[in-house]
Parts: sequence; C-alpha cells; structure tokens
Amino acid sequence: MKELIENMQSTYESLESDAKLQLESGNKSAGTRARKSSLALEKLLKEFRKISIAESKK
Repeated sequence: MKELIENMQSTYESLESDAKLQLESGNKSAGTRARKSSLALEKLLKEFRKISIAESKK
C-alpha cells in the first residue's frame, strides 16, 4: 500500500507540473502528458480504493 501511495504522489506531481506548463506557456505536449497522467492517476486511485476497502474488512 505504501508503494501505491508513493506512486500516486509522483503521478500527481507529474500531472501538476505538466498542467502548469500548459496553462502558463501554452505547451501542447505538456497538456498531452498531463492528460495521460490524469488517466494513470485515475487507475491508481481505483486500485487504492479497492485495497482500502479490503483492508477495512479485515
């Protein structure tokens, strides 16, 4: 679970930096990377939810 949370944090940091680049300088490729990171983060959050529910049932 710790590894999953660390992966979520790094993915979010990547998303945040790319989104700022797109917003501030209009960098189109950064926007593409930000969207890709958002999809990866969505998958990680679903996995976290599944693990969290399983841990709470123990």
